[in-house]
Amino acid sequence: MGPLTLAVDSKDSSAASPDVSNKKMKELQLKTRKSFASVSMEKQKPFDFFRTLFEGVIAGGTAGVVVETALYPIDTIKTRLQAAQGGVKINLKGLYSGLTGNLAGVLPASALFVGVYEPTKQKLLRMFPENLSAVAHLTAGAIGGVAASLIRVPTEVVKQRMQTGQFVSAPDAVHLIVSKEGFKGLYAGYGSFLLRDLPFDAIQFCMYEQLWLGYKAAACRELNDPEKAVIGAFAGALTGAITTPLDVIKTRLMIQGSANQYKGIFDCVQTIVGEEGPPALLKGIGLRILWMGIGGSIFFGVLESTKQALAQRRPSPPDQSKQD
Repeated sequence: MGPLTLAVDSKDSSAASPDVSNKKMKELQLKTRKSFASVSMEKQKPFDFFRTLFEGVIAGGTAGVVVETALYPIDTIKTRLQAAQGGVKINLKGLYSGLTGNLAGVLPASALFVGVYEPTKQKLLRMFPENLSAVAHLTAGAIGGVAASLIRVPTEVVKQRMQTGQFVSAPDAVHLIVSKEGFKGLYAGYGSFLLRDLPFDAIQFCMYEQLWLGYKAAACRELNDPEKAVIGAFAGALTGAITTPLDVIKTRLMIQGSANQYKGIFDCVQTIVGEEGPPALLKGIGLRILWMGIGGSIFFGVLESTKQALAQRRPSPPDQSKQD
């Protein structure tokens, strides 16, 4: 009976081994999938467009106002430095000139950008394969930038002309610009603005998202607030440095007013290089890196914290307790 029992056990063991092996393989595959960046996991979550839009608007508006208020003096000095031609000295008075009027535009512009970016990103991540997540982030950033530019450009025109001392208050600036240049005067330098901001928004948000996902996958855990802030600072500083020449061109075109010193983007580049030399296209690069680095740290830090706070207030799905 001993050998018979041994034979039966051996048969059962060999018959069961393929099932056990398959089960282990499936568990291993599931763990492997979960270890990758959260793009694939997000695809399985239900997509609530209006809630994503609402949370993006609130988070974006909050982050935009905090950054603009904190770093406005650096932006003012940078603008005056870029606007100065020749050896003109920079005026360091009135560094908060135009802040109130600017916040009236920054709040809706930032809210609109993130409000468009977040649902667009989520939708594209579900459409694109996992290895093209960077394309989804780039595209979403560019689309968000186009939408926000409708508010950003008039805000930027008024802000920079006040920063350079052309106007005292935002209402006076708007009234005089429209009366002298027409409504299109509020969109002076629109082409150069898009030339700067579309690649800036696309690259900055793509770089932040990819670094965030990569770091999260490598650490196998959620990132804490300081880590998110460091990634945001790196993305902002590097993108700011790359787009500095475009920022100089945009500033010159926006502040020229009715003088029409430059006929367009290419004429502006030729004039600056011809009269001031190629280094003039990098005016304010140090301040821009500082501004965008600190700004990226604060913006993404506030953005993620606000999104997390709003996500915690979401109503739990009715079947969540069953799944747990």
